[in-house]
Formats: sequence, structure tokens, C-alpha cells
Amino acid sequence: MENKITDKIVPGDMDRRGRMIADMAVSERPREKAMAHGFDVLTDAELLAILFSTGTRDMNVVQLSEKILQDNGGHLSRLVRMNVRDITARYKGIGPAKALTLLAALQLGIRAVKDGSVLENKPVRSSSDIYARMRASLEWLGHEEFWVLYLSKSNEVISERMVGKGGLDATVVDVRVIMRDALLLSASAVAFVHNHPSGNMKPSIQDKALTEKLAEAARMLDIRVLDHIIVGGTKGYFSFCDEGLL
Repeated sequence: MENKITDKIVPGDMDRRGRMIADMAVSERPREKAMAHGFDVLTDAELLAILFSTGTRDMNVVQLSEKILQDNGGHLSRLVRMNVRDITARYKGIGPAKALTLLAALQLGIRAVKDGSVLENKPVRSSSDIYARMRASLEWLGHEEFWVLYLSKSNEVISERMVGKGGLDATVVDVRVIMRDALLLSASAVAFVHNHPSGNMKPSIQDKALTEKLAEAARMLDIRVLDHIIVGGTKGYFSFCDEGLL
């Protein structure tokens, strides 16, 4: 059945794949290299090969992984933005099971980075601190999200919340909800973060107007606005504070 989560194997393929990968020296096979030397010595293609486990009729698993990376300019970040249908349609021999395994592994990596910053919970004192904490959540997205960091007097994060989610170039944010939550959390300061999936880090007219509105509402409640960060995909970030706009 087409919708069954499994990879179709044509009779005889496994033997051919086995011979192809077997042609490699044992010390060069991805799993053996990882066991002997750890993951640091493996290329991105070799890491993908471990996830996929088997190749296709025409390519062993390492060749398949190298082709996928080459098609994406060597950027794993481009794979994160794909879904199962994108991958299976683009790469012959990659079924739903392999595609799901790949996407799940990439998401685990993103979440591990995010979780590490949450566990540390270092005080947020600069634009780079905000970016370091939020980039894993935002830089891979294909749509806009607007987040608020609610901070204590010592600038430690009390809570981080997504307050708006939109399309490719817009999201709706309710200023009243943001300020209500700040009061309920007894936050002394806030920082705003949203992303531009296009990679353009320049704030729009709407971005500037919203920032002014949020800053004015915060001032009335004696809540500091630390910054507003725009994450430009994987290209970096823009800081309203650093640019003198706050």
C-alpha cells in the first residue's frame, strides 16, 4: 500500500547494496568508523548513511547520502524545511520510513540545541544572548513566528512563549495578551523575537510599528524592553536595540 510507512525493497536489491558497501574498506564504512572513532570523524554524508542504513538499486547508502547533500548545496538546513512528501518525491528509492527517520533525527538535533540553552538559563543581557537562545527554534522555519521572553529582575528567563504564528511574511500579535502575561508572571523585562523565513533581516514598516506599540505598552507598566530580534533564517539576526531603534 502506498501510504504504509515502510521502504519498498525490490528482490535482489539488498544483495546488490550489500556488495556495493562491502567494496569499501571496513575502516571506511560509516558504522565501523563511528564505533571506532566516534561521530566527530564522520562527514555529513556518512552520518546520513547511518540513518538510512541501506541504499538504492543504483547507489550504495553513502553515495545516496552524498547525492542528497550535493543537491542541497551541502546544507543540512535545507533538508529541515522539507517534509516527507518532498523527500520521497525528489529522491527515488527513499520511502516514507527513511524520510521520517531523517526528519526525526534533524528535529532531535534542533531540540537538543534548544534544550541545552534552556538548561543553562544564562541571564539575557545582549542581542547575542537572545539570538543564541532562540535561533534553534526559529532559523529553520518556513513561516513566521513571534516569541516573547519574559525576564526577571536579574534578566533570567521566567518563560518563553510563542504569541503569534503566521505565513511567509506576516503574523498577528496581540499586545494586550503579551502585557497581561508579563503581569501574571511578574516579569520585570521582556524581549521580543520573530523570524523572517526569506532571510531578509531588515525590519518592515509593520515590524517597526509593532515594536513601538509594544515598547509604549511596556513603559506604561514599568516593564523594560530589552530588545526585539529578527532572525533572518540561517543568515543571522537584526537587533532593534543594537541599531538604536529602541
